[in-house]
Amino acid sequence: MILAAGRGERMRPLTDSTPKPLLEAGGKPLIVWHIENLARAGIRELVINHAHLGQQIEAFLGDGSRYGVSIHYSPEAEALETAGGIANALPLLGSDPFLVVNGDVFCDFDYNLLIREEARLDQQTACLVLVDNPPHHPAGDFFLDGTKIRAQGTPLLTFSGIGLYRPQLFSAIPRGSKAPLAPLLREAMNCGTVSGMRHHGRWVDVGTPGRLAMLDQELRKN
Repeated sequence: MILAAGRGERMRPLTDSTPKPLLEAGGKPLIVWHIENLARAGIRELVINHAHLGQQIEAFLGDGSRYGVSIHYSPEAEALETAGGIANALPLLGSDPFLVVNGDVFCDFDYNLLIREEARLDQQTACLVLVDNPPHHPAGDFFLDGTKIRAQGTPLLTFSGIGLYRPQLFSAIPRGSKAPLAPLLREAMNCGTVSGMRHHGRWVDVGTPGRLAMLDQELRKN
């Protein structure tokens, strides 16, 4: 699942007329970088949620066939936040563990690393990808203790927005209701059921026009 329902307030005025996942860096929309990366890992069935200007996303991506994938959409009248959006899409996601990636990040992560974790998820509810803290988020989010993720510890790393989840994690959230992801994750961490890994490659939280411009310049140069 690619999360694409956010309003992108910090990206205004760019997002006044264009949904954030369709903003371009390196000559292609942010969401297309994700789709191509997922397809390279053999992931062909995608779910994309949307709210703000969501019809533009559907019109641009269509059924996904030109990217070698099949896309299903989970529209939201208003953005339901991360956990709410995932819970709303559960009928499309099925009963097996599924990958989720934030549509407003750029990352060269190899999704095969998470796919291989699916077999080990029997006793876990989630496996998260953490990255080094960026300058705009120096405090970090979670502590990686070996292969376990804990809510507290030192040093804290930043959650990349990429994770593998069991659908049961979201089963108590009524469809169509708003719900953030962090409280669910912290509760699961307290129960010792969240594992994780650290990504040392390229990762950018494309949250402002300045960061988008820097990423665009970097990708065009390379």
